[in-house]
Amino acid sequence: MLKSNHAPRIAALLACTILLGVSTVGTAQAHDTGPAHPVKTKSASKRVEFQLIRNATMKLSYAGATFLVDPMLAVKGAYPGFPGTPNSEKRNPLVDLPVPVSDVLKTDAIILSHIHEDHWDPAARYLVPRAMPIFTQDEKDAAKVREDGFTNVRVLTEEGLDFKGTRLIKALGKHGSSHFFAVPQMAEILGDVMGIIFQHPKYPTVYVAGDTIWNKNVEDALTRYQPDVVFLNTGYAQVNGFDGSIIMGKDDVARAYKFSPKAKIVGIHMESVNHAMLTRKELRAFIDEQKLDKRRVHVPEDGQSYKF
Repeated sequence: MLKSNHAPRIAALLACTILLGVSTVGTAQAHDTGPAHPVKTKSASKRVEFQLIRNATMKLSYAGATFLVDPMLAVKGAYPGFPGTPNSEKRNPLVDLPVPVSDVLKTDAIILSHIHEDHWDPAARYLVPRAMPIFTQDEKDAAKVREDGFTNVRVLTEEGLDFKGTRLIKALGKHGSSHFFAVPQMAEILGDVMGIIFQHPKYPTVYVAGDTIWNKNVEDALTRYQPDVVFLNTGYAQVNGFDGSIIMGKDDVARAYKFSPKAKIVGIHMESVNHAMLTRKELRAFIDEQKLDKRRVHVPEDGQSYKF
């Protein structure tokens, strides 16, 4: 619920619009997204490898290609904390990268769920090669990325497109509840977000939910694509003056666990930016309390890798 003292908080948040990368750029060139993608019908026979880099930044080695999702590549403390959020006196990122940035950038493509600073930061915009294939959620974000000189920017759609044999599909999300979006300035700052579906007939289907709260869009993606592995941004990021969170938290791990009883659930986007309130320790304690199967629920450390 929106609290009565939200007005000064909104003013502070508007000051961070540039930091968050909110774009007012118009429509850019459209891209062919190819034919509609069928729902998975085959059992996976090969494994995918995942590495959490930091925050929501992750690498996924899938069907012979490597994807880097939401790169935030700055050194520890490079940016001010997000104004109008808890712990804003702390500087972001809160921790250093666990591996050399040169290793992080060994990738075939980058996917941006959206272009807020903790998902596509100035360091990434400087370090990523200009010819790198980059996928965005819409033409608005694509235009903003092209402004920095990137020449191979494509837009994902709900119909999907193919890249090196992998089908990439846009999944919808919501970066906060209706209480947040009822305030026009906040709605503009939060903006649109997407999740990503990775599909291949011989590999597990992967769903990266992105910066979304639990909502019908998430349930629809879980139902339609029946993912084998689900990545949730579970840092429970908060904004002063509002109840609730703009991304998922521990309760949503339990929801996904029950909603998709055959899927592995991975919690990320924790302990790296000032307004993410849920810690790994708290999430692991919750998993124990709820008696969730630890073979199905994972809470990786920065730099940690898994094969699924």
